[in-house]
Amino acid sequence: MASKNRLLLIVTILLAPAMFITSCTSAPQIKNESIFYPALPEKPRLQFLTAISSEDDLTDKKPGFEDFLLGGKETDKTMGRPYAVQATRGKIYLADRVSNDILQIDLLKNTIRPLHAGGQGTLQTPSGIWIADDGSKYVADLKRKQVVVYDSDDNFVTTLGDATSLERPVDVAIYGERVYVCDMQKHHVMVFDRVTGKPLSTIGKLGDKEGEFNRPTHITVDRQGNLFVNDAFNFRVQKFTADGTFIRQFGMAGNTPGSMARPKGVVTDHDGNLYVVDAAFENVQIFNPEGKLLLSFGGAGLDPGSMYLPAGIAIDYVNVPYFRKYENENFKIKYVIYVCNLTGNNRLNVYGFGDWIGE
Repeated sequence: MASKNRLLLIVTILLAPAMFITSCTSAPQIKNESIFYPALPEKPRLQFLTAISSEDDLTDKKPGFEDFLLGGKETDKTMGRPYAVQATRGKIYLADRVSNDILQIDLLKNTIRPLHAGGQGTLQTPSGIWIADDGSKYVADLKRKQVVVYDSDDNFVTTLGDATSLERPVDVAIYGERVYVCDMQKHHVMVFDRVTGKPLSTIGKLGDKEGEFNRPTHITVDRQGNLFVNDAFNFRVQKFTADGTFIRQFGMAGNTPGSMARPKGVVTDHDGNLYVVDAAFENVQIFNPEGKLLLSFGGAGLDPGSMYLPAGIAIDYVNVPYFRKYENENFKIKYVIYVCNLTGNNRLNVYGFGDWIGE
């Protein structure tokens, strides 16, 4: 306690001149401007709303002077390296690469808690997560070489696959009775029967032609059952029918708008537009169903709205009311977009997609 008090005294003495000068001058009032994409005076379609890294961000609590001096603490209430994200009503779920667990953000209670399933449900290296319509959760675990299934109350139910059928399951998606598992090492997507757990088929193989993959990392399905696969080392995203018939590709290798350098998470909105995270560009690009680039948002840096090694992405239509308090008076949110950052100041960026209603 004596050393802590001595540290406070030293810092107080060092800061005294600055504090005196500040008290004798009127500090300029800086307005907290909203961040839009595209930026004004163009008509915005997205607004950066907030970032969540700990429970303090859920309550808008600011670190105190003691936290500034002594540093924050890494606890269950903070995020480590969130890699994937999904949401249900009132809750956000993250696959965290530091705790090697699923973190649950409760938007009503303003808490962050790990799943801590234990027993047969213990996770080792969770990578991808999908939440079905009934609230059950499917988690792709790299080290277990399985998809671990939990019910709507986060209780362990069963597993899909094993070391013979899966080698490096990095992501999972569900449509109807089909469970799609992206295997990065085998360069394909394994399809399981959701009821029996039996393997049904595979989609893709190693290569660079249509329907072939080189290190696929992320998958998603749209409301029609179409499958989207991030074909990472071929620098593109491929779209398939539910049974694996190739439809089209999005993007190509390059460093211009519409191209891809290090594509990661993928998701679609209710209109069929595709959102692709790029960890090299550190942004998200939005393509229409025909593959035309519509908009990009984010960008490298530590400023609000920027991204730092982004990975997972999710779209949330049900939890918009929780984020209305961040909404600009001239902007009306339709849905929320979450983007995970593996490092940097802001672990989970929250954006709102909507309409400009100002003049």
